[in-house]
Amino acid sequence: MRKHKKPQEEAAIDMTPMLDIVFIMLIFFIVTASFLKEAGIEVDRPNGSSATDQTKANIMIAITENDEVWMEKRQIDVRAVRANVERLKAENPEGSIVIQADKGSTTGVVVDVMDSLRNAGFMDYVLATKK
Repeated sequence: MRKHKKPQEEAAIDMTPMLDIVFIMLIFFIVTASFLKEAGIEVDRPNGSSATDQTKANIMIAITENDEVWMEKRQIDVRAVRANVERLKAENPEGSIVIQADKGSTTGVVVDVMDSLRNAGFMDYVLATKK
Protein backbone atom coordinates (compact mmCIF):
# COMPACT_ATOMS: atom_id res chain seq x y z
CA MET A 1 0.00 0.00 0.00
CA ARG A 2 1.14 3.38 -0.85
CA LYS A 3 1.24 6.18 1.67
CA HIS A 4 0.43 9.65 0.56
CA LYS A 5 2.68 12.25 2.07
CA LYS A 6 1.07 15.42 3.23
CA PRO A 7 2.57 18.45 1.57
CA GLN A 8 4.65 20.27 4.12
CA GLU A 9 3.96 23.88 4.77
CA GLU A 10 6.62 26.13 3.41
CA ALA A 11 8.49 28.01 6.12
CA ALA A 12 8.36 31.78 5.61
CA ILE A 13 9.81 34.63 7.56
CA ASP A 14 7.42 37.43 8.34
CA MET A 15 9.15 40.70 7.36
CA THR A 16 6.47 43.03 8.73
CA PRO A 17 7.96 43.56 12.22
CA MET A 18 11.38 44.28 10.78
CA LEU A 19 9.96 46.81 8.32
CA ASP A 20 8.04 48.47 11.15
CA ILE A 21 11.22 48.87 13.17
CA VAL A 22 13.17 50.26 10.22
CA PHE A 23 10.38 52.73 9.47
CA ILE A 24 10.24 53.90 13.10
CA MET A 25 14.04 54.34 13.17
CA LEU A 26 13.89 56.36 9.95
CA ILE A 27 11.28 58.69 11.45
CA PHE A 28 13.36 59.01 14.64
CA PHE A 29 16.51 60.02 12.77
CA ILE A 30 14.67 62.49 10.56
CA VAL A 31 13.01 64.18 13.52
CA THR A 32 16.12 64.35 15.71
CA ALA A 33 18.59 65.44 13.02
CA SER A 34 19.72 69.04 13.10
CA PHE A 35 19.60 70.56 9.69
CA LEU A 36 22.29 72.85 8.34
CA LYS A 37 21.14 76.33 7.30
CA GLU A 38 23.25 76.81 4.21
CA ALA A 39 24.21 80.18 2.82
CA GLY A 40 23.30 79.18 -0.73
CA ILE A 41 26.51 80.04 -2.57
CA GLU A 42 30.09 78.85 -2.69
CA VAL A 43 32.81 81.31 -1.70
CA ASP A 44 36.59 81.16 -2.06
CA ARG A 45 37.66 81.32 1.58
CA PRO A 46 41.13 82.52 2.51
CA ASN A 47 43.73 80.09 3.85
CA GLY A 48 44.23 79.86 7.60
CA SER A 49 47.00 77.99 9.38
CA SER A 50 45.03 77.69 12.63
CA ALA A 51 41.81 76.42 11.02
CA THR A 52 39.79 73.89 13.02
CA ASP A 53 36.68 71.90 12.15
CA GLN A 54 33.36 73.32 13.35
CA THR A 55 30.98 70.56 14.41
CA LYS A 56 27.84 72.51 15.27
CA ALA A 57 27.71 75.03 12.42
CA ASN A 58 24.04 75.55 11.75
CA ILE A 59 23.76 79.15 10.57
CA MET A 60 25.89 80.08 7.58
CA ILE A 61 26.42 83.65 6.39
CA ALA A 62 28.28 84.00 3.08
CA ILE A 63 29.87 87.17 1.72
CA THR A 64 30.81 87.08 -1.97
CA GLU A 65 33.67 88.88 -3.70
CA ASN A 66 31.06 91.44 -4.87
CA ASP A 67 30.17 92.14 -1.20
CA GLU A 68 26.77 90.44 -1.44
CA VAL A 69 25.52 88.84 1.79
CA TRP A 70 23.73 85.47 1.46
CA MET A 71 21.76 83.46 4.03
CA GLU A 72 19.43 80.49 3.50
CA LYS A 73 20.05 80.44 -0.27
CA ARG A 74 18.94 84.05 -0.78
CA GLN A 75 20.67 87.38 -0.96
CA ILE A 76 19.96 89.74 1.92
CA ASP A 77 20.90 93.28 2.87
CA VAL A 78 23.61 93.78 5.51
CA ARG A 79 21.04 95.52 7.72
CA ALA A 80 18.85 92.37 7.64
CA VAL A 81 21.55 90.07 9.05
CA ARG A 82 20.55 90.71 12.66
CA ALA A 83 16.85 89.90 12.14
CA ASN A 84 17.60 86.75 10.16
CA VAL A 85 20.11 85.45 12.69
CA GLU A 86 17.75 86.17 15.60
CA ARG A 87 15.02 84.14 13.86
CA LEU A 88 17.36 81.23 13.11
CA LYS A 89 18.78 81.23 16.65
CA ALA A 90 15.23 81.10 18.03
CA GLU A 91 14.67 77.94 15.97
CA ASN A 92 17.97 76.36 17.03
CA PRO A 93 19.54 77.96 20.13
CA GLU A 94 22.42 75.42 20.26
CA GLY A 95 23.70 76.11 16.75
CA SER A 96 26.68 78.32 16.06
CA ILE A 97 27.10 81.02 13.43
CA VAL A 98 29.73 80.73 10.68
CA ILE A 99 30.72 83.65 8.46
CA GLN A 100 32.14 82.55 5.10
CA ALA A 101 33.79 85.59 3.55
CA ASP A 102 35.33 85.38 0.10
CA LYS A 103 38.97 86.45 0.06
CA GLY A 104 38.04 89.09 -2.54
CA SER A 105 35.37 90.71 -0.36
CA THR A 106 36.02 94.00 1.36
CA THR A 107 36.74 94.11 5.06
CA GLY A 108 34.04 96.73 5.61
CA VAL A 109 31.19 94.35 4.76
CA VAL A 110 32.65 91.59 6.94
CA VAL A 111 32.96 94.04 9.84
CA ASP A 112 29.36 95.24 9.26
CA VAL A 113 28.11 91.64 9.50
CA MET A 114 30.18 91.03 12.63
CA ASP A 115 28.86 94.27 14.18
CA SER A 116 25.29 93.21 13.44
CA LEU A 117 25.91 89.92 15.24
CA ARG A 118 27.53 91.61 18.24
CA ASN A 119 24.75 94.21 18.49
CA ALA A 120 22.23 91.35 18.54
CA GLY A 121 24.17 89.77 21.43
CA PHE A 122 25.68 86.86 19.49
CA MET A 123 29.33 86.41 20.39
CA ASP A 124 29.61 82.73 19.36
CA TYR A 125 30.43 83.12 15.67
CA VAL A 126 33.50 82.04 13.70
CA LEU A 127 35.10 83.18 10.47
CA ALA A 128 35.56 80.27 8.04
CA THR A 129 38.92 79.61 6.39
CA LYS A 130 40.51 76.81 4.38
CA LYS A 131 43.05 74.50 6.00
